[in-house]
Amino acid sequence: MSGPATTGEIARLATPTILVTFVQAVAQTAEAALIGRLGTDALAGYALVLPLLMLMQMTSGGAMGGGVTAAVARALGAGRIEDARALIRHAVAIALGMGMLTSVLALGLGPLLFRSVGGDGAAAIAHAMTYAGIVFGGAVLVWLSNILGAALRGAGKMRLPAMVMTAAWIIEAPLSGVLMLGLGWGLAGAAVAYLVAFALSAATMAAIIARGGAGFRPAWVGPLRAEPFRRILAVGGIATVMATIANLTVVLMTALVARHGTAAIAAYGVGVRLEFLMIPLGFGIGVALTSLVGRRVGAGDWASARATAWRGGLLSGALCGAIGVLAAVFPGPLASVFASDPAVREALVVFLRWVGPSFGPFGLGMALYFACQGAGRMRWPFAASVARLGFAVGGGWLLARWTDAGLAGAFAAIAVGLMAYGGIIAASVRPGVWQEARRAAWTKVN
Repeated sequence: MSGPATTGEIARLATPTILVTFVQAVAQTAEAALIGRLGTDALAGYALVLPLLMLMQMTSGGAMGGGVTAAVARALGAGRIEDARALIRHAVAIALGMGMLTSVLALGLGPLLFRSVGGDGAAAIAHAMTYAGIVFGGAVLVWLSNILGAALRGAGKMRLPAMVMTAAWIIEAPLSGVLMLGLGWGLAGAAVAYLVAFALSAATMAAIIARGGAGFRPAWVGPLRAEPFRRILAVGGIATVMATIANLTVVLMTALVARHGTAAIAAYGVGVRLEFLMIPLGFGIGVALTSLVGRRVGAGDWASARATAWRGGLLSGALCGAIGVLAAVFPGPLASVFASDPAVREALVVFLRWVGPSFGPFGLGMALYFACQGAGRMRWPFAASVARLGFAVGGGWLLARWTDAGLAGAFAAIAVGLMAYGGIIAASVRPGVWQEARRAAWTKVN
């Protein structure tokens, strides 16, 4: 592996993942519209489960999945094919274990969690438990699909998992409609369709990997050892905690914004979803960086790894920043698209004016976070997540407590948190942090 990746190469590798992420967003939006036809209680029940569902997708795909991508990429970059073959076996073991843990926690704590996020109607809770009972009962399928896709990306095969997941999401939405409305299964039909999509995805990617589609055949059989688990969890474990912190930030900020009334809550809910529109860009470019950086780090070429990270980070920051600036300069028309209530539109305009300019640093930080996964340098990104929580929630509370900044103060705190997140991660991508700590032999893991 010689020299840093070009911006064109990064964009080429990122495009399939960006596209599949957008397809997923469209499919889930269509599914929500179909669920709405079942009635308010069903839609409310689905909304109660959605935060847990998103957390499972984030932890299995971007967090622990990032650990798998980074470990495989570094092994291949170092020319350790046998290590990469064994890492697949250990990654599958993690997927099975985390899938079962997700099922136990989600099903055991479900009613308490649903009530804690605002579910106070018996019918809505019942719908939530029906949907969650099926989806989280099959959590292993989601974990297997995302972890196997991460392993393929670690081998530089970005297009294969993207094609498989695109096909799965194209199947999921219409199947959900047939089961929910055509066969009369209700919300349970949506849950079954979700698991069918991930079961097909997991089976397809397992077959691709078994045939050598990653560039090597995995070693499915053999003892499980501590070292390969450490290599995956050193990145994936920290990233999983970071995903939890990110979700906690949104929950706590919702509580702060709630002080300003129902219109403010609705505006913040829309604003968060607009913020999430940055994720396909940051995630798509980021997972390409995890593989590209990981291979260069595995080969010992830290200078090229840093240059690759910065090229991808600046690309993500520029794209997200352009969207954010447009939103801040023209907030009125955008607010009108997402809200019909004048009070909500007014609050959303405030959000866009304050938070829009921070989308650029946020996009930079997201892409560099995934690059840090490839480099195995996660301390600074973890500190950035904590700083985002502190600035957004702590800053928002202080402004509400000691000033008359009002809703603008809460949104300004969110913007500062996003900029701090991007700035801290960017500050870590430098020779003093991204460099070989010491020369050590790679422990064999097969």
